[in-house]
Amino acid sequence: MADTKREIERKFEFPASHGAPPQLPDLTAVPGVAAVTDGAVTELDAVYYDTHDLRLDADSLTLRRRTGGADAGWHLKLPVSAGVRDEIRAPLSDDVPPELAALVRSRVREGTLVPVVRLRSSRAVRHLLAEDGAQLVEISVDTVRAEGLRPGCSATSWTEIEAELADGVQDDTHLDHIGALLAESGIKPATSPSKVARALRETAPARADADADAHAGRTEDVPSEAAEPAEGTAGARVLAHLRAQRDDLVALDPAVRRELPDAVHRMRVTTRRLRSAFTSYAKVLDRTVTDPLGDELKWLARELGAVRDGDVLAQRLDAHIRALPTTLVLGPVTARLRVHRVAQHAEARRTTLAALDSPRQLALLGALDRLLADPPLLPGAHRPAARVLRQAVRKDHRRLARRLDTALALAPGPERDRALHAARKAAKRARYSAQAATPVLGKPAKKLAKRLKAVQNTLGDHQDSVVARAALRTLAARAHAAGETAFTWGLLYGREEARAAARERELPQVWARARRARLHGG
Repeated sequence: MADTKREIERKFEFPASHGAPPQLPDLTAVPGVAAVTDGAVTELDAVYYDTHDLRLDADSLTLRRRTGGADAGWHLKLPVSAGVRDEIRAPLSDDVPPELAALVRSRVREGTLVPVVRLRSSRAVRHLLAEDGAQLVEISVDTVRAEGLRPGCSATSWTEIEAELADGVQDDTHLDHIGALLAESGIKPATSPSKVARALRETAPARADADADAHAGRTEDVPSEAAEPAEGTAGARVLAHLRAQRDDLVALDPAVRRELPDAVHRMRVTTRRLRSAFTSYAKVLDRTVTDPLGDELKWLARELGAVRDGDVLAQRLDAHIRALPTTLVLGPVTARLRVHRVAQHAEARRTTLAALDSPRQLALLGALDRLLADPPLLPGAHRPAARVLRQAVRKDHRRLARRLDTALALAPGPERDRALHAARKAAKRARYSAQAATPVLGKPAKKLAKRLKAVQNTLGDHQDSVVARAALRTLAARAHAAGETAFTWGLLYGREEARAAARERELPQVWARARRARLHGG
């Protein structure tokens, strides 16, 4: 079973001309450090795995099998932010553990993980302690011997320092002080983000051999990047936006698998942003090419929605139940909701993982790569970005206006609910379009996106109420069938009706503010 450890660390290196055995300054000079203790020297032996064309290294991920030390086993390190990584561990075994292989699947695709470099390190450890004896930082001085395992690779060696906060310590100013102290001794921050990144660079084979080796590891050909649209054109801006979304889609895959907070929602939003861009910027990219991709993104969003929608519903109902006076909570209401939530989440989780593990998902990611490498550009792609993007945002804004006008003209009821839900989708598309245009159109687009978000949120709360009422009817029926009172479920249903009505009353004013927001210019 894999477990996770958050690493907050800094890496440093001695000058290349350093000839004498490396010496550290007096670490008790670090503010807050009362004592420094020495640990034993440990011999570590790690083999790092990657694809032939180093896809993990390209995204700053590392996967290794290490022996020696207290944490021997398989380690996958995922970047969180600068100097922060999550290390996911699995027991020692001969092959890459399936749970770690799944977390890199969106990068590896149909490729194969192979040994690419071996690092043997002699590690001398020092512990920096506070006045009360609690450990603050672990300092490791690593003498590293690296051997490239790909054809034509060489070997290299160096000495580096790692300063890592102890478990439970969050104050990284300790690392700032250590960095300043080391700098006074001529020890500078490392130029590589990790040992394996440095080893791959310094042991790399000759260029021709590397290219041949990378090509040998590919299982599908992705076209080389076509000539890019000129800077300042609509094509350049739209492609930059699409690449950012593609990268997010890939990076969020392990986060969804790990059930990190908000990961499913963020991945689902990313699919919508991609679909929105394909549709909104139809004068930039050929829709005969992008529409099939949009359909696949819609499929992925639907599979992700099972988890997201269920969690949102359960949280909503749970909050409403807790807000009721205890005298109005009759019967095993909380327990019934919990059973409903657990069963729904488990099934939805299976659906989501099946989608991420499917050949269809790999085909989708590959298709996105090919589209971005050889985009189906239309004449609009070569026009000034400001003009094309402004026209696209205005078109989406008008589309939203038509849908809202239609919905608000209807009498309250199921038909109006469906029309408002359609308007919500249009509000999302208009908002995403405005956000994508903000780097070019500036404050007016940002202001419009903000007001469209308010429209989307109002419509979203209305739709959540529609969904909640359907669930409450189901829960009430089950309670009644089990001989329980359905009073509380009926009360919640009535409150959801009132909440939806309130959103409908608010909507015209919220929409009026967004309707007045204009993008100036031609």
